[in-house]
Amino acid sequence: MQWKEAARMTEILYEPKDMSWVDKGVLGIEWNDGHKSVYPVRYLRQQCPCAACVDEWSGVRRLQPDDVPVVIMLQDVQPVGRYALQFTWSDGHDTGIYSYGLLRRICQCDVCQPVKPIEPRSRRLL
Repeated sequence: MQWKEAARMTEILYEPKDMSWVDKGVLGIEWNDGHKSVYPVRYLRQQCPCAACVDEWSGVRRLQPDDVPVVIMLQDVQPVGRYALQFTWSDGHDTGIYSYGLLRRICQCDVCQPVKPIEPRSRRLL
């Protein structure tokens, strides 16, 4: 049992302290360790981890970047226990549960993502 306790002690438990709009269409989350993450909402929608967006068996992403409208809005954010957030999107999607660990891994701040990928232009506006 000692190894389980040691693993639990070394595990970093991230929890959001605050959320705010950093810019139009950019969500900011300040974490309990002081890190300030930024997430363009379209990018956040593209990263949805639900079974409709990511194949449960293979892990292959079903939702392609161009499938998400250029104009997408975050309509609601709900906590899921003490481990995740669930977003409701303007395209009607609301089944993705974004764990805090996932949110930290996909952070788009200049420290976590110094070189931003070039986003392909979507033909889908809405």
